[in-house]
Amino acid sequence: MIEVTGLSKSFGEHTVLRDINMTVDRQEVVVIIGPSGSGKSTLLRCLNLLEQPQSGDIRIEGRSLLDKTTDIREIRTEVGMVFQQFNLFPHLKVVDNITLSPVRVRNWPLEQARAKAMELLEKVGLPEKAAAYPASLSGGQSQRVAIARALAMEPKILLFDEPTSALDPEMVGEVLGVMKALAKEGMTMVVVTHEMGFAREVGDRVVFMEGGVIVEQGPPEELFDKPKNERTRAFLSRVL
Repeated sequence: MIEVTGLSKSFGEHTVLRDINMTVDRQEVVVIIGPSGSGKSTLLRCLNLLEQPQSGDIRIEGRSLLDKTTDIREIRTEVGMVFQQFNLFPHLKVVDNITLSPVRVRNWPLEQARAKAMELLEKVGLPEKAAAYPASLSGGQSQRVAIARALAMEPKILLFDEPTSALDPEMVGEVLGVMKALAKEGMTMVVVTHEMGFAREVGDRVVFMEGGVIVEQGPPEELFDKPKNERTRAFLSRVL
């Protein structure tokens, strides 16, 4: 589904990503971990061209994002993203936050979009919040609405950028529960997170980044229990 080759990204003099190579298969959950400032979120933002890399290539289902002939808006309809800060429109009710993109981008009739929105609110456990405004929601509820909004476009891939880091600890579980259910259903997901329990339980593959490079990657049981690289061992000893 995703193929990244030789990807590098700098902000001015500061190199954030160096020669990144990775793939994500269909229905695979890849979890990216590592210390703050290691380039995890920048890599994720490159996967839908919210950040423009300096060199390398990114292919989604074989189509290069960096090819001038590629319609990036079309690719973005297939690649949903859930942000750390929810990014809900405060002036729109929950149901309207969810229906906006299917109506505007996919040209769905409003009735169809609303039916889908209610189905998704049921899925994330919030059907009673359809007519509420974002200001009245808890952080965990807001993030579940943000996931429903991303799902409304019926994407093939979902990107999660530290989806629980802005939440109070007691709200983390409700968001991770929705993500676990999506993984079980076979959604292709790339997740940047500090939640090591989620990485171990749900990830098919865990990628450890530090200093803008992929240091090590492998199945969770291998990476957590028998890390090969000294930098991985040092990081895990601090967070586990």
